[in-house]
Amino acid sequence: MTLSRWITPRRLKIAFYLNVLIIVSLVGYRSYLAVFEQDFTAVHAQHIQQVQRERAGQDSVQFAVVGNINNSIGIFERKMIPMINEAEPDLLISAGNAVSSGGEDKYRAVYRTMNHLDMPYFLTVGEHESSTFGSFHFYDHFGPYFYSFKAGNSQFIFLDSTDPDAYRFQLHWLEQQLLDPMPEHRFVFISHPLLKAKEESPIDFAAQYLEEGEFKTQLKTLFSRHGVTAVFSANLHLFDQQREKGVQYITTGGAGGLVLNDDTSYYHYVWVDVSDDSVSISERKLDIGQHQVQKTLESLWLFVHSLFYVGHLNFVLVLAALGALAIKLYSTVFVERDYYPNFDLDVTPFQGKPLNIAMVTNNYLPFIGGVPISIDRLRRGLVRLKHKVKVVAPSYKDQDAKETDVIRVPSLLTLGEKGEFRIANLLSMRVIRGLRAFKPDLIHIHHPFWLGWLGLMLAKRMKVPAVYTYHTRLEHYAHYVPLPGPLFRNLISHSLVRRFANHCEGVVVPTASAEEYLRIIGVTSHIFVQPTGIDFDRFQKRSESSEADLKQKFGIGDEPVLVSVSRLSKEKNIGFIIDGLAHLKQLSDQKFTCLIIGDGEERDALQARIDEQGLSDCVHLTGAVPPDEMVNYYQLGSLFLFASKSETQGMVILEAMAAHMPVVAVRSSGIDDVVRHGINGYKTPSKLSQWTESVQKLLEDDALREEMADQALDYARRFSIDHFAADVADIYAYVLASYHFKPSTNSEKTIAD
Repeated sequence: MTLSRWITPRRLKIAFYLNVLIIVSLVGYRSYLAVFEQDFTAVHAQHIQQVQRERAGQDSVQFAVVGNINNSIGIFERKMIPMINEAEPDLLISAGNAVSSGGEDKYRAVYRTMNHLDMPYFLTVGEHESSTFGSFHFYDHFGPYFYSFKAGNSQFIFLDSTDPDAYRFQLHWLEQQLLDPMPEHRFVFISHPLLKAKEESPIDFAAQYLEEGEFKTQLKTLFSRHGVTAVFSANLHLFDQQREKGVQYITTGGAGGLVLNDDTSYYHYVWVDVSDDSVSISERKLDIGQHQVQKTLESLWLFVHSLFYVGHLNFVLVLAALGALAIKLYSTVFVERDYYPNFDLDVTPFQGKPLNIAMVTNNYLPFIGGVPISIDRLRRGLVRLKHKVKVVAPSYKDQDAKETDVIRVPSLLTLGEKGEFRIANLLSMRVIRGLRAFKPDLIHIHHPFWLGWLGLMLAKRMKVPAVYTYHTRLEHYAHYVPLPGPLFRNLISHSLVRRFANHCEGVVVPTASAEEYLRIIGVTSHIFVQPTGIDFDRFQKRSESSEADLKQKFGIGDEPVLVSVSRLSKEKNIGFIIDGLAHLKQLSDQKFTCLIIGDGEERDALQARIDEQGLSDCVHLTGAVPPDEMVNYYQLGSLFLFASKSETQGMVILEAMAAHMPVVAVRSSGIDDVVRHGINGYKTPSKLSQWTESVQKLLEDDALREEMADQALDYARRFSIDHFAADVADIYAYVLASYHFKPSTNSEKTIAD
């Protein structure tokens, strides 16, 4: 092959962008280090000043002790730190091995992890801190290896058990510290345990204890002679508490690393409560764990992060990343895509023509949820327009035995405590036979997985177009999937939606922000923005007798009624609403009642939360309400509350507006397009104080609430079912025209009769 034949225009473009990307990446990398990876020094000195400033004039102090963090992100950073922050100790102490090794990258990683804490923290030098020249990094970033400070009437002393050359000097220094008569309580932190644990873990060895010798003997003598309250150590992967000669010896190693999660080795931290002349030390065992896949990904992330601090590997890493970016850039820039509709397309052959529409969904009535209700409304609207609709859905025990417009697929498995989700039998011939007999013109799919896959396959086999409605933000449902949450949220869910949508001839989204999301993740199919319809007229009908019955049932007087409608599951963020109402009750003298309508696997946990917050008298979980009775609950309300961030539109918000209620919601993709801030409600960040303040404003200002309710009603009027169905029918016409008139290099396609 000659050089001229090898150097093609395509290869030149790739080479050009590769070189540009190398330059940009190197500049960006150096800029990142200069701006975001700034050096940190004397962290312990800063935190000592903070502790002494905050505890000035107070004898009591509460602190948490952890051991063997080992740069744990999945366990310590994401699970334990939120729990510790919630417990609100005055400070946190690592008894050793906060890093997995002493490299600069590991110290930077643990520094970022510890910055998630809401309190000062201190590190004890352990074996990991001093490995790989780690002692230098520890001294540079945090300070001396052994040090002490006072907080309240307590003294905190940190020792270094990793350097035998410093043992004699440490003993002299320690004795001078212990001669101070002022502290009533003394706590010592030394990484290596001094006493053998009562129970053994198979991953712990004798070498992990402080070796026998003069240093160990004199330490124990000094601790006993000077009345040291407790000595904390790490190194072992368990919890152990013993008393010897009046001194408590505690070993804690449950903050990360090699924890077996059995009766001996488990995740935990130690809680110490110093109150005047008493000290309480207790273990707090944590029922948490980490999947092996997540551990592997965490190790991989730390490895990649380490590469940026090992100079000779930087170039290799940058080349690998830029190679992938160059391919992506070329595909994005040079492969032509037409995102605009074909304005010359003739859709008249399919407009006004009765169509056979098959709808495929993973859940449907009698299951109550936003998607099933939306599908049923669309079905009814299309039927009124003389189209024929056949729904393919899983079977339910209490389904309508007389229904003729649904092909029920036998369920293999139910998910959720109350069987909310059904795994249908994809091999059932009932679907194939039913759709062949129905002869659909188009298949409308409502989920990008399971029965959705079957619907897409059948559309290809029957040679009809497939339309997909993007109802749900899948990344918020990671807790239902047996995979590491971050892996599903950040990679699989977006990839699943993109791949499925790009295999369909059209994608329907309820809001412009949903369209923007699909474009960002790489969806190239035609996208149609079509808000979901509501039965507006039904929400105008009041039943005074029904409202009176509900008021009597829930003990409601003349106070405003707050309403929220949602499935009781984690992704719906109901706990946020409950916490907000507890805060509201403290802030406002205005009496209120809140009805949270819906059911789900989180009901018991939410009821317990209501009881703990002292809201049982004014916050009620009503359970599931039949759709025909929902209007009575809506009409009872004065204000609608919403906190879910997993919606693509939030249909219940439009229903609430149709029932003459303004809305207070947490800002998210689906909510942003529906709630007009300051007009038909308020949308706030996911911050409890701001959300509660908005609720309080509407609760206490009757005139403002009524004005916004009128504007909410006017806004909801635009989303009637008939308009919704007619608009979707127009989308079908466009998709069918585009599908049947698709250009072909061999022959022109003709319109099917």
